[in-house]
Amino acid sequence: MAIELTETAAREIKTIVEQQELDAEKVRLRVGVKGGGCSGFSYLLDLTETQRDTDEEFELHGIKVVCDPKSYLYLNGTSIDFKDEVMGRGFVFNNPNANSTCGCGSSFSA
Repeated sequence: MAIELTETAAREIKTIVEQQELDAEKVRLRVGVKGGGCSGFSYLLDLTETQRDTDEEFELHGIKVVCDPKSYLYLNGTSIDFKDEVMGRGFVFNNPNANSTCGCGSSFSA
């Protein structure tokens, strides 16, 4: 298994890269977790040109995705989607490793 990125999420990331005038060849989507949030861990998404030798690396729908090994333990098998609905818009994580998630969907416990 790996981290998955839907086509909808990839399109949104490409739009953000264009809007911020970033170099699409150099930029990576860093996916990770950090301690905190209402459920214990918070998801992280960041556009960066930095990649470490220890990072897991994927290319999904033309987006280069990197994840540090510690975060990968919690995110392996996770699907990242993008929703644009009346109640709000943003990235949505479907994480099979999460025991519970908060109401906002941006944090989880494992």
